[in-house]
Amino acid sequence: MTSADVPGLPLSRPIDDDAAEERGDSRNTRAADARDQPGAKRQKTGKGGGFKKRTEQKARPQGEAAIKMCRAWETTGECARGDSCRFQHSWSGYWEVKPSDIHHEVAAQLADSEPFVRAMAPRMGGEDLMGKTIDLTTQCPVFKDLGYCTYGWRCRFLGGHVKHHEDKEGADKWELLGFKDPSSMSETERYNETNWPKSDTLTRLKHNKYLAKIEPDKPFALALPKGSVPNPKYAKKQKAKQAAMDEESAMNGDMNEEEAMNAAPAPAAPEPVAGVVDGESEAMDVPLRPEEKRRLDWENGRYLAPLTTVGNLPFRRLCVDYGATITISEMALAQPLVTGQTEEWALVRRHHSEKMFGVQLAGGYPNRMVPAAEVIAKELGPSGVDFVDINMGAGSALMENPGRLGKILVGMNRALGESESNLRLSLSTFFQLTPVPLTVKFRMGVAHNKPTAHKLIPKFATEWGASAMTLHGRSRQQRYSKLANWEYVRECVDVLHQSCDDANMPRVPIFGNGDCFSAQSYWEEKERSGVDGVMVARGALIKPWIFTEIAERREWDISATERLEGIRKFAEYGLSHWGSDTMGVNTTRRFLCEALSFQSRYVPIGLLERMPPMMNERPPAYRGRNELETLLSSPLVSDWIKISEMFLGPAGESFNFVPKHKSSAYGSEEAQG
Repeated sequence: MTSADVPGLPLSRPIDDDAAEERGDSRNTRAADARDQPGAKRQKTGKGGGFKKRTEQKARPQGEAAIKMCRAWETTGECARGDSCRFQHSWSGYWEVKPSDIHHEVAAQLADSEPFVRAMAPRMGGEDLMGKTIDLTTQCPVFKDLGYCTYGWRCRFLGGHVKHHEDKEGADKWELLGFKDPSSMSETERYNETNWPKSDTLTRLKHNKYLAKIEPDKPFALALPKGSVPNPKYAKKQKAKQAAMDEESAMNGDMNEEEAMNAAPAPAAPEPVAGVVDGESEAMDVPLRPEEKRRLDWENGRYLAPLTTVGNLPFRRLCVDYGATITISEMALAQPLVTGQTEEWALVRRHHSEKMFGVQLAGGYPNRMVPAAEVIAKELGPSGVDFVDINMGAGSALMENPGRLGKILVGMNRALGESESNLRLSLSTFFQLTPVPLTVKFRMGVAHNKPTAHKLIPKFATEWGASAMTLHGRSRQQRYSKLANWEYVRECVDVLHQSCDDANMPRVPIFGNGDCFSAQSYWEEKERSGVDGVMVARGALIKPWIFTEIAERREWDISATERLEGIRKFAEYGLSHWGSDTMGVNTTRRFLCEALSFQSRYVPIGLLERMPPMMNERPPAYRGRNELETLLSSPLVSDWIKISEMFLGPAGESFNFVPKHKSSAYGSEEAQG
């Protein structure tokens, strides 16, 4: 694959990948980013109801700061709790523990020899306690991206949005510029990201007050009937609380005569007369005809696969910059969504640059998948989600149970607004405008020698209402061993087209998936198999610029500095998403190292002996064409941290990194695709 005479990689720093980074001080983690924090993952219950013992990744040591600062005061300089607040409100104490600014220039020159980032020298704000920590030449990536910074004094790039006043003393010397109080902004305004569920929505989900309880024999009875109480205990509490409030108001004379008249109970609704049909309540459940359904125009679309952990929002933004046209969230589980877990809802967030965006759901039962679809459609709607995808990949057993699978798809289609009766009876009034399409992603079958996908594909298209499909050319047992079977993908495409033609309906788009690692392999497999496009998974992790190659139908011998520019973009997008304070910097660094664990596998095509490169070939150790190219190919965690320090400043002594995915194992990845 490469020249045999090239020397191995130099060891520039010792390996240190035992634990994880220190998590700040007393500050609460951001609710929407809870799952993105170190050690955060769904806890599983063991026998007896107790939580299972946490693994090595979860039992990471947490640091403790000497002074615990009030987060509200640290951001704005004010605290509504006043003297009752148990945290510090002291400028001297704050500046004693605040680390110095990180020096970052958004347009700094990149070079292929050290120093790799050639920026001007930092210029500190003075010799006093405050001035020694403020770098007047740094630039805040959040300020650059949004035009303001909501992290205030906590920002690690503070010098980019403060003004120095020589004629003042103490803390008054510094004026905060471009600051907006986060409490006065919506989440969409604050982060320039959409798909934020309302807090009261999550509260109702947590208290089982959002939807009626789903009965096993009635998996599609989702709408909350008038006057029904889904959780009697919770409703009883609320009723008692309201009665107490009404009594107190009456004693205080808060209600005038007109208000009392208006507050009188309304007359009871007339009893329905037997034999009389109410057109709204007795509507037949008539599904939309295929030609009436919303069409997904995916032909020649460049589709980025759903990638657990590494397919986060900053990475998707980077891929969109490189030319991806269809993006999808990380896999979200239906159960945590319908119970209102904020860390799961954080996965559905969308950046405005994602023009065609979907949410992928996973689950095994209709009474969880169907309510999850309805909540997503009602709260996010067609303006926030272009399609909902069902994951039936390596970890799913749904293909072994077609009966249950059919119930899930039919029920989710109804919940997403397909049937005419649901347009009237569903909680979601905007379903009357546009239903959200439902797509499926699945493998060949369970066993590699007994594929079953071709038997289910006609049902997906003609009976269960799938608007698009993605077929991974491997079985569930194969995981990522052996190459994808594109010949079988071709057979399935023929079956799908024949089924659609026989049913006299428009052809449903179908994408293939597996081993796409170059523009040549993309177009060859597309033309040979007849698919509408190829979903790119691990190929995008190793070389995100593959979408540029596909769009331009060429192999890009990308330079080391161009690759480093992509890494800088990821760092800046990460700071905008996770925050520019210390916690946000640490989180961004961790996910950047996750990305580098894959990108380090890339071998420049200028060093290859033959084309195109293959995903399953392990390259020998090699030396790049310059210092930077060699560094970017390093498999050492210490070198990944060194690269992160170019844009995120020095990592703390307690920062250690353990890759979640074994990207160096060639075929043992847990990621989708």
